Amino acid sequence: MTDPILSIRNLTVDLPKGGDRPHAVENLTLDIMPKEIVCIVGESGSGKSITSFTTMGLLPKALKPSQGEVIFEGRDLLKIAPREHAKLRGARMAMIFQEPMSALNPCYTVGNQIEEMFEAHTGLSAAERRARTLRLLEEVRLPEPARIHASYPHQLSGGQRQRIVIAMALALDPALLIADEPTTALDLSTQAQILHLFKDLREKHDAGIMFVTHDFDVVAEIADRVVVMKQGRIVEQGTADEVLNRPRHPYTRQLIDAVPRRGGSATRNLDTRPEMLRVAGLNKTYHVKGTMFRPARTVEACRDIDFTVREGETLGIVGESGSGKSTLVKCLIRLEDPDNGAVWVEGTNIAICSRAALHPFRKDIQIVFQDPYGSLNPRRTIGDQLVEGPVNFGEDRAEAMARARELLSIVRLGPEALNRYPNQFSGGQRQRICIARALMVRPKVLIADEAVSALDVSVQKEVLRLLNEIRDRMGLTILFITHDLRVAAEICDNLIVMQKGTIVEQGTVDAVFGHPAHPYTQQLLAAQPGRGWVVPDIAALPPAEGAA
Repeated sequence: MTDPILSIRNLTVDLPKGGDRPHAVENLTLDIMPKEIVCIVGESGSGKSITSFTTMGLLPKALKPSQGEVIFEGRDLLKIAPREHAKLRGARMAMIFQEPMSALNPCYTVGNQIEEMFEAHTGLSAAERRARTLRLLEEVRLPEPARIHASYPHQLSGGQRQRIVIAMALALDPALLIADEPTTALDLSTQAQILHLFKDLREKHDAGIMFVTHDFDVVAEIADRVVVMKQGRIVEQGTADEVLNRPRHPYTRQLIDAVPRRGGSATRNLDTRPEMLRVAGLNKTYHVKGTMFRPARTVEACRDIDFTVREGETLGIVGESGSGKSTLVKCLIRLEDPDNGAVWVEGTNIAICSRAALHPFRKDIQIVFQDPYGSLNPRRTIGDQLVEGPVNFGEDRAEAMARARELLSIVRLGPEALNRYPNQFSGGQRQRICIARALMVRPKVLIADEAVSALDVSVQKEVLRLLNEIRDRMGLTILFITHDLRVAAEICDNLIVMQKGTIVEQGTVDAVFGHPAHPYTQQLLAAQPGRGWVVPDIAALPPAEGAA
């Protein structure tokens, strides 16, 4: 019988005293075999990343393993010297992080950064290092390897940077590959390519892969086995088929039940409602100056954009990175001035307003960004940040504070949150605070720009339900920008699909997803991971383990 590449036995990692619980990981036991992809799932704080960091020897100093073994190639990684652990990193085990821009040095070409792996761990000559690096770039399916080799990270797309990080991890043919949320921020087509690449690498390199994720579609696409963690403990593990289709533990069932269905949202009749937002003939072109390394070019970021959103409607905008979604949003809220075209908000064309005339309309369109951690000022209390908008528009601070308490209640946070700071809240709580802040100035249109893509499925479900409730309660119009087609189907009434700056298809959720007319829409739907997996009806399953 083949031995495991990685064998973790009864691992416990202690948290600093005084926290909510004593252990980050408790009595964890799992094996990873050669050519096996093991997906570790669970909410934030479940111990997924701590498990991977412990294996790699990258734990923060405040965290210490107090018991257990992490056996890799016959050695207990918890007992070897840091210098020995460092020799294994990159050579025999490697890690791929979620954000490739943070993992790459912006001051060096990507070729130099990959070659550094060979320089540190092998005796290859400079010519041999370059040749090996170019072969790696070909293996991870990057176009024009010589050009990519000479490029800096900022000159590459997110998907290309992620492949560079994968190439670095594979440089020395490691036996163990750890991937920590490597596809969360990628659009569907790029994500599909990266997941296909992982499956190829498993076969070519005989590597065992520990894949940390909160996306169950990704799990359905690539997992051989699934490990479910909650508050540092494994509550269930088994084959992908067993865990995804016949979950036994109540927590696993709760997570899977939170995954949005693909059936589309409930149909609402919005035809009789007044127009809230109308965009007509909007264009935005960027002229990029040339350098000695690349010629000047013209980018049509938005071209002849036309759509209408009615009061109380949720319009989804989907498309890959570079499709023009973000530029469109910037033009709608006048962070960018469109070249021409109109943006009508209840009869006023705000696209042609001067900066002074635009000021009163600023509060009519508010935005909730993707990153709840970067959206709040860490040095100011939540109360100060909530009342800042209304006070800037001339409202009395006491009245604004009273409304802040009311909105915190609506987003299911208590008034005590007003005197606390952002670092005292979870990611889901921060996103709810950002929603409350956007609502403080009583907007007519709320733009949610990838507002749930970084959240756990259970928190995501809660935020989506909250957005629906707020929309119905306040008559709010929502523009929902996402690359997650499941989420779009869950919350949106109508959709527009963007490609290369143009709208290629629009209609109801059921029409666009059920009968896509444009080849690009069909391509997006085909790229969605886990297409063959249907979320099971949890209520129809036999009682969960431990249920009465």
